Amino acid sequence: MLRLLAMIAALGLALGLVPGRTALARSTAEPGQRLQYEHVAAAGLPEQRLTIWLPPGYDSGERRYPVLYMHDGHNLFDLQTSNFNKIWAADQAMLRAMATGRVAPHIIVGIWAPGNDRYRQYLPADIHQAAPPALRRRMDAMAGGPIISQAYLAWLAGPLKQWIDTNFRTLPDRDHTAIAGSSMGGLMSCYAFLRRPDIYGRAACVSSHWPAIDPREVGQTAPDGDAALARQWGDWFAAGLGRPDGRRLWLDHGTATLDAFYAPYQAEVDARIGAAGWRRGTDWESKVYPGAEHEENAWAARLPEIFEWLLDTRARP
Repeated sequence: MLRLLAMIAALGLALGLVPGRTALARSTAEPGQRLQYEHVAAAGLPEQRLTIWLPPGYDSGERRYPVLYMHDGHNLFDLQTSNFNKIWAADQAMLRAMATGRVAPHIIVGIWAPGNDRYRQYLPADIHQAAPPALRRRMDAMAGGPIISQAYLAWLAGPLKQWIDTNFRTLPDRDHTAIAGSSMGGLMSCYAFLRRPDIYGRAACVSSHWPAIDPREVGQTAPDGDAALARQWGDWFAAGLGRPDGRRLWLDHGTATLDAFYAPYQAEVDARIGAAGWRRGTDWESKVYPGAEHEENAWAARLPEIFEWLLDTRARP
């Protein structure tokens, strides 16, 4: 174990990753290992941080593993690092999915959100560029700086993935590489899935924040602002989705708090995905969770179901 951790730390330093504390499982009730890297340099981006979860047995064999990349990594595993004292419990969800026998153990790479830069790092550049002027001005006010999702995606799909595949025993091909996130992270996951189909074979876009700004303000940007923005998202999917080709996409939302605004947008996106020839339940899924709010406990409650559908080994090409 110590030899493995020392090797990973040394490789991280060689590649410009500065490891912070290394957290190991504290008991048999918390299997797996968590490795944390701080002060991660990424071209064109604020400083990044990583928490990597290795499944049980990783350090005792030669097996190679699929990889799941997840945004908002500080909210995935540890209440002490979370924003709202709530977490996705992604490691526990993965263990539950694995216990079904239908989901292979995955390495989970949690990429922390960079504080106030989260919005401009996660907002898809395509949507920002295509937005009408009034809506774009509101996006710019939210961003507080240039949109950098292009640079973030380039880093995710390039240097970060290369480092993970070099230093961990991964299955690096598209069909064993997934990405997931919620809210603005849901939008970013869709962006990665559409723009880099060569890298990401599976994506979960959870409670995606389709309004992109305060949903109560979208209607102020144009007479048909909400409908126009929904069509923009639909056009974006129609233009970038392509054929399924063995890929899988998960979409969902609740019906309370912020999620209460999402149904019209999701309906438009769903219609365009279906029209592109994707088979619902096989190539893609879209779920509504009555009463579910826009928060980590709600996402944690359905994450095992998401993993069981998205990562099902029987559905691989």
